[in-house]
Amino acid sequence: MAFSARASSVPLAQINVTPLVDVLLVLLVITMITSPVLTHKLKLDLPQPGTVKPTTTPETVRLSIHANGSMYWNEAPVDAAMLSSQLAIAAHRSEQPHLVIDPADGVSYQTVASVIADAKRQGVQQIDFMASR
Repeated sequence: MAFSARASSVPLAQINVTPLVDVLLVLLVITMITSPVLTHKLKLDLPQPGTVKPTTTPETVRLSIHANGSMYWNEAPVDAAMLSSQLAIAAHRSEQPHLVIDPADGVSYQTVASVIADAKRQGVQQIDFMASR
């Protein structure tokens, strides 16, 4: 006893659109997720072609930050107020020095971040980190 739901044996000529709709919805979700990433802009200061490189290298100032929070400006101990004044003096020179920050292993992030923020606020242009000890 075989039962059939169809009354006639004529083949159906309709397209099953469910897989097509599923694929389109997945593509729509992927587009919605990736489009904010593609529109995010990042400001970069890239070197421009044809600029003249300085013939003299700027003075390098080493700022050491020890684990206990003490700071040394070229091996001379400084506190936060003295550091701020040293940074202001360095920023207003005709040729700014290259500031190299050398944080010790146990220094808190907040200490280093406040030093960098203070240097930026005073107008120091070249800030770098010590590569190795």
